[in-house]
Amino acid sequence: METIRLTTAQALVRFLANQYSERDGQEQRLIPGAWGIFGHGNVAGIGQALLQAATTGEADLPYYLARNEQGMVHAAVAYAKMRDRLAAFACTASTGPGSTNMITGAALATTNRIPVLLLPSDMFATRAADPVLQQLEDTRAGDVTVNDAFRSVSKYFDRITRPEQLIPAALAAMRVLTDPVETGAVTLALPQDVQAEAYDWPVDFFRRRVWHIGRPVPEQAAVERVVQLLKSAKKPLIVAGGGAVYSGAEAQLRAFAETTGIPVADTHAGKGAVPWDHPCAVGGLGSTGAYAANELAREADVVLGIGTRYSDFTTASHTVFGNPDVTFVNLNVARLDAVKHSAEPLVADARLGIDALADALADWQVSPEYRVHTRQLIARTREIEEKCFTVGHAPLPAQTEILGALNDSLDDRAVVINAAGSMPGDLQQLWRARDPKAYHVEYAYSCMGYEVAAGVGAKMADPSREVVVLVGDGSYLMMAQEIVTMVSEGLKVIIVLVQNHGFASIGALSESLGSQRFGTKYRYRQQGSGQLDGDVLPVDLAANAASLGADVLHAATVDEFRTAMDKAKAADRTTVVHVETDLYGPNPPGHGWWDVPVSEVSALDSTRSAYETYAAHKQAQRHYL
Repeated sequence: METIRLTTAQALVRFLANQYSERDGQEQRLIPGAWGIFGHGNVAGIGQALLQAATTGEADLPYYLARNEQGMVHAAVAYAKMRDRLAAFACTASTGPGSTNMITGAALATTNRIPVLLLPSDMFATRAADPVLQQLEDTRAGDVTVNDAFRSVSKYFDRITRPEQLIPAALAAMRVLTDPVETGAVTLALPQDVQAEAYDWPVDFFRRRVWHIGRPVPEQAAVERVVQLLKSAKKPLIVAGGGAVYSGAEAQLRAFAETTGIPVADTHAGKGAVPWDHPCAVGGLGSTGAYAANELAREADVVLGIGTRYSDFTTASHTVFGNPDVTFVNLNVARLDAVKHSAEPLVADARLGIDALADALADWQVSPEYRVHTRQLIARTREIEEKCFTVGHAPLPAQTEILGALNDSLDDRAVVINAAGSMPGDLQQLWRARDPKAYHVEYAYSCMGYEVAAGVGAKMADPSREVVVLVGDGSYLMMAQEIVTMVSEGLKVIIVLVQNHGFASIGALSESLGSQRFGTKYRYRQQGSGQLDGDVLPVDLAANAASLGADVLHAATVDEFRTAMDKAKAADRTTVVHVETDLYGPNPPGHGWWDVPVSEVSALDSTRSAYETYAAHKQAQRHYL
């Protein structure tokens, strides 16, 4: 057996550079590069290996410098999401805080079922120098390190304590990264001494490997059961989730909806699978869903879920599907999701599953009356949207007006990125996506700080698209430093920074729950009350963005915002458009409910009143059995 002597880190870099994925005959690099921040735990291991690869050309694994370890994982996730989970970056970090900074990103990746390869550095496998800098000493066990915290948020975890362990671990990591059902964060913890340790590696370990990502075929008997239920439906509804997008089933879904007349609601991950102006598109579903989608959900007798995991926001905490006899049929590649809500499961690839259903239902469609009803609900929804876009709020514009102006200014291929705060709710109702990649809202983990970093990954994944990061001041303050990465990599991203001096989403939620917006505004602490309810803080986020290397444009009105967006689109480098909006809205009207428990007993009148409202909503909540 031919061997080559390399360090563990050098072997890993060489291995990763030779991994490819394939679906439908199209091959691409599975690991297109590595994000990293170096410290004593990885600078002489992975860092040296990446330098050697770049210098000698022995392995093609480009290195990208991030400014925050959590941020680089977010960038990697956004890249993989844009690439339909067919490519995944590696992320390397030093021991201790550098590695644990990646844990939130790992949780986000796994919750969203997006592949990312994490390479946290670990303590000495030999334990020759215990305790080393940044080492956790656990009195319960000698082999515990802070990296064990990755176990609960990773789909695969391994610690490489000997060089030869890398061979099965690396192959297992690729298996999980390329499995549509099991994918998420994959973590290989690398002790810093093992990274630099040499070993005689089989040359075959580094051969070019293609990981074929198949399309599970639907079982005929399952198709027949689902078809029987759909044919019995008088008011069916499709719920399109992220699986419809990742499988590339958009064309099939649109054709199926047109032929059968079944209206299509979407989740955050599924928005754009059917264009917003398609006659069967009824908008976002659930707690912050659109009027048409939620009204149809309340009446639906059969719900066909396609690639959705049915989060509580999608089901409005199990209240939006109001028909007492509602039945679910779920088409999903993961059985976990296919059987939710006591559904008749169709475990298969979304594209192939839709094709099978379309063939079996070629001679069936909903009644003309149901089509008319759907069109009427859509028309009413459009009226609601237009009112939000043109509310004419003063002296500061409403956030909904800014979203309307932004939607008008972008073409169909532009990518809008958001994750947390009040904007996801506004966007789910109001954003008009015609392209499945145009709406990039991370709402499984809804992680503040995702947006700016995700802009880096999305732009790298498809430089031909305009990428627009929508971020509020709260999320911006959590993590804005990857603006520096945008500048250093020469990426042109537009960042729309919406400043309202507080947490608009949680503030409104707090008020509705009787907690009086406590702790949700950026204010001085008052001497008399001792509360954070003084004057607005003199924070200049626009100046901060400029200091990080971005160009900055200011807008005080909706018209000024439109002008600023024209300038930002014409620019060739990262540009921030700063606009102030009213912290108190108005926001789009609510058509759904979200279960956030209210204190059952309280000394506050506001809380007692909120509990009465909560208890009334709670009565509509049920299991779907």
